[in-house]
Amino acid sequence: MTQKLRAGIVGGTGMVGQRFIALLDNHPWFQVTAIAASANSAGKMYEEAVKGRWKLDTPLPDSVKQIPVQDAAKVEEVAAGLDLIFCAVDMKKNEIQELEEAYAKAGVAVISNNSAHRWTADIPMVIPEINPEHLDVIEHQRKRLGTETGFIAVKPNCSIQSYVPMLNALKEFGPTQVVASTYQAISGAGKTFAEWPEMNDNVIPYIGGEEEKSEQEPLRIWGKVENGVIVKAQAPHITTQCIRVPVSDGHLATVFVNFGTKPTKEQILDRWNSYAGRPQELELPSAPKQFITYFEEDNRPQTGVDRDIEKGMGISAGRLREDSLYDFKFVGLSHNTLRGAAGGAVLIAELLKAEGYIVAR
Repeated sequence: MTQKLRAGIVGGTGMVGQRFIALLDNHPWFQVTAIAASANSAGKMYEEAVKGRWKLDTPLPDSVKQIPVQDAAKVEEVAAGLDLIFCAVDMKKNEIQELEEAYAKAGVAVISNNSAHRWTADIPMVIPEINPEHLDVIEHQRKRLGTETGFIAVKPNCSIQSYVPMLNALKEFGPTQVVASTYQAISGAGKTFAEWPEMNDNVIPYIGGEEEKSEQEPLRIWGKVENGVIVKAQAPHITTQCIRVPVSDGHLATVFVNFGTKPTKEQILDRWNSYAGRPQELELPSAPKQFITYFEEDNRPQTGVDRDIEKGMGISAGRLREDSLYDFKFVGLSHNTLRGAAGGAVLIAELLKAEGYIVAR
């Protein structure tokens, strides 16, 4: 690519927005040329807006320090001269829906980290290795919104990426029942230990709204496109518990599963080790070469050790064994702010660009 697409970050001062900034620094296809946030940050240079609030271990990239922060509510001003935006705002659901649709109607491709549009029928919610065919609804969405170039695509909840890829690789065996417990890092709440000292030496057995998302969003991922909308799947039946644990990054899941046709352990491992999707086929810049990595050791995967596999974009699995009540049980792990949030959204944008949905305006 000779000229990079111009990208904006809406919600650029928050933790996920900061992840977008870091991931897009020196990206081969995209260049951050605009940053927007609340009116409180508008008018400041980005370096000033995040002073004392930069939450990542990596330093603030020089390329964005002197970008002036714009008011995210001034859609036409922010959208001018942009080809796409990554949206990670902290607002009420209806406000996010209105804001993202306004950007799409302004002709900009919107790749959203927010949950507000995950159940809008003609908006694709995508894990690129699993359901790229859902992008087909974008044509119908554009007609509804009255735009030729704008649209919205969303990424799913970060927790489901710690177990859904493994189940998807086994779809031929017909998973029927799934019990999953997720042990979720504090960065999933946009926090660090300095900001949330109560999480030190503590576990909180509740994350608001998380269990419903973890049980229902996989069914939309596995749904079918019918008449320009996505109709969710009816199986498998999934029940979950979602628990906040004192870990900085990384969501770990323990999973029990029954199948319509029970596979062997060897068949499961073969499907996991060989699984690849459209991102691997296209060799997208952020795509992990090995999507699912299985560890033979009894004490792996470990959150602190394995969350950064494939630069945080790979999925880890381990402890696969038969169970006395279910057919099999296993452990999964994903990096929640990389694969599960900003990195997953960047990979979606790469897929959209490669498939011709995002073009220079």
